[in-house]
Amino acid sequence: MLSVCGLESLERLYDYLPDDALLKRPLEIPAGLSEYEITDYFKARAAGCAPSMPCFLGAGVYRHYRPVMCDVVVSRGEFLTSYTPYQAEIAQGTLTTIFEFQSMVCQLTGMEVANASMYDGSTAVPEAAMMALRITGRDRFLIARTVHPEYREVLDTNARNSRLYVETFGYDAATGALDLADLEAKLNDQIACVIVQSPNFFGVIEDLKAAAALAHKHGALLVMLFTEAVSLGLLEPPREADIVAGEMQSFAISPSYGGPFAGIIATREKYIRQIPGRLVGETKDADGNRAFCLTLSTREQHIRREKATSNICTNQALIALMATVFMSVYGKEGLRELALQNVAKARYLSEGLPLKFTGRFFNEFVVKTNGRTPAQVNEALLGRNIIGGYDLGAAYPELEGCMLLCATEMAKRAEMDAVKEALR
Repeated sequence: MLSVCGLESLERLYDYLPDDALLKRPLEIPAGLSEYEITDYFKARAAGCAPSMPCFLGAGVYRHYRPVMCDVVVSRGEFLTSYTPYQAEIAQGTLTTIFEFQSMVCQLTGMEVANASMYDGSTAVPEAAMMALRITGRDRFLIARTVHPEYREVLDTNARNSRLYVETFGYDAATGALDLADLEAKLNDQIACVIVQSPNFFGVIEDLKAAAALAHKHGALLVMLFTEAVSLGLLEPPREADIVAGEMQSFAISPSYGGPFAGIIATREKYIRQIPGRLVGETKDADGNRAFCLTLSTREQHIRREKATSNICTNQALIALMATVFMSVYGKEGLRELALQNVAKARYLSEGLPLKFTGRFFNEFVVKTNGRTPAQVNEALLGRNIIGGYDLGAAYPELEGCMLLCATEMAKRAEMDAVKEALR
């Protein structure tokens, strides 16, 4: 391999790395240790490390409690090692869990059909837009600036290479919610869909009914996005939307440095043939027993490029299973209670802080840092072993000096008091 790369030694492979990143000595471990002695050695080192740090950083990835049952189920070999549910006769377990996932997503979103998951929430956005294109025959999209900035970047990349046209519309400077007047001014009969997020990137809960009425008035579809799935346990399902897309990370999927996650697309039954990805349906086997199978899209659809509805040719079955177990463990009432805890913690954290917007929020909100930069506030918090918020100035220049804070059920009173003190 070194010869093919044109290198004389393994050390040359690492030439591009700075010297202080390279370890040029043996590991400082006593010689002659057995495997179990080395395991004990590292356990002892780990015991001296700081515990998990409190985190008030949201912005699309959230720190929620992960029930132990989730890992117990997903680590079973039948799920962990299975790759694809093409052969129904040997994949009934995987197909059953996907069917349950789809059913629960429909209950959460108020939609009639959901797919077998997507790679993540960001890639679900262009897929929802392309779905709207196929339904309406229009190639222009309106997306709110209150949608996650990275989700908008993914849509822009897809649109640029597909010769589609994306335009943004603004938000109200006082409430942080959609600027419905700007939306109405930019709507016309060439718009395929209006894409909004609720709770939006600022944590503000949007008026979906008003946005849907404006979109439908011009024959456009309403695509509703979510990044904080726990909010669906409390907020009214977005039944006004034509397509719902979002991220299930909050449901027992570890932040894990940004992935892997699991996205979803759900829609009305009349659009079922335009939904991307896979669908699992219920049927009966030769003996009349309840069984499951992939339905309404053959395997070949996903590899015949010109006839495929999507480039998303797979699903996150194992990651989606985590979310399925999470929803099963909590149930309808448990999820509502979890959502209420998030609301209560966020309200406590926000008390006495200089809020930027007046709109109703779920578990995230924007604060002004008043004379100091968000980086300085975060540095002060890090000195107390606390991870602070998101500096909004990077994605929204007009919000320089503002920070996005998030409080989930994991936030403790003493930790929230420390954040308040740092901001004051």
